Amino acid sequence: MCKNIVALLTVIIFFIVVFQACTKDETTTTIAPTVSTPIQSITVTNSITNDTALLGQALFWDPILSGDKDVACATCHHPNNAYTDGLDLALGTNAVGYGQNRRFLKPNDVPLTKRNTQTILNAAFNGMDINGHYLSMTAPMFWDSRAKSLENQLIGPLTTFEEMRGHAYAEAITLDSLVARLTKNTEYRQLFQTAFGSSQAITAANISIAIARFERTLLAMNSPYDQYQKGDKTALTDPQIQGMRIFKDEGCSICHSGPMFSDYKLHVMSVPDNTQLAVSDAGAGGTYAFRTPSLRNVGLTAPYMHNGVFQTLKQVLKFYDDIGEPISQNPHVRAEQLDANIQRIALLPADQDNLIAFLNALTDPTFDKFIPARVPSGLNPGGNIR
Repeated sequence: MCKNIVALLTVIIFFIVVFQACTKDETTTTIAPTVSTPIQSITVTNSITNDTALLGQALFWDPILSGDKDVACATCHHPNNAYTDGLDLALGTNAVGYGQNRRFLKPNDVPLTKRNTQTILNAAFNGMDINGHYLSMTAPMFWDSRAKSLENQLIGPLTTFEEMRGHAYAEAITLDSLVARLTKNTEYRQLFQTAFGSSQAITAANISIAIARFERTLLAMNSPYDQYQKGDKTALTDPQIQGMRIFKDEGCSICHSGPMFSDYKLHVMSVPDNTQLAVSDAGAGGTYAFRTPSLRNVGLTAPYMHNGVFQTLKQVLKFYDDIGEPISQNPHVRAEQLDANIQRIALLPADQDNLIAFLNALTDPTFDKFIPARVPSGLNPGGNIR
């Protein structure tokens, strides 16, 4: 509760500073229109000093949380890939290797996961609206927003067969089995005792709390765009400034709005199916709606869309060039189902290049890239990625 109050006060202070900055510098929107509320007063630090976050970091990297002890959260959310995996569809348990070199072991009966791995950088701010307001415990998670909060999100991967559970446990007993496994580990007993102050602290809820606390330290908020918004007019190149104008004029900021460049709403867009999947992914509630992703660090998180069907930002722009009535690029989605906010974007090649240059200006490469040398289980940090 205290941390939620602190977060709320931080956001309030942030808006006071933003308002003052905007009133003092009228030239920003004249030189180049801003497209989101700049975050100017949130102190960004990737240092981890909280005992709970340190525990969460260990759990994040430790494959002890997977049924067959072969995959960790970090397997698919790796810092070398901006906390994604670089794949269109992730390979979870019963696989080896890292990133695009990851492959299933043989024999294999584990399917691909059906959606693209989203970065967890700035997931602490999921749900933030255009005014910078957000509630961490109701923050939408996953491509279909089926979970609320980082804490609740964690349960899905742990209990899903193709992600982390594997053959070791039945879904109904997975969490209890993982708690029992951690309880047998002396180092984890001490870490949970230190973090939560109880000898009975190893619970599924506290596992989620610890990992979420760590994930909230994974921030990337100092891109060239942010520096430009704070007053450094040399932070963006001329093509990036032109791209920012295009981003606003073409309506990209209708859905990719606010400080995180996302409205966090569900939209029907008729993204083509990934042909590696045997069944079409119908999205939230079978409607083919998927949540708007943040564009922060988008230049580092290819491939794109909910199923990773586009490998480059150029391909994404080509999709938007073809979208709209009477065209639907997914045979399961009728043209009249398309979200009214999703409009065709027809750009000349030079304008496409400028828009992509602006999107790359949302990259902050200074995020935490720490990889632990060991984890309490003694297993390989990150699972079978070597």
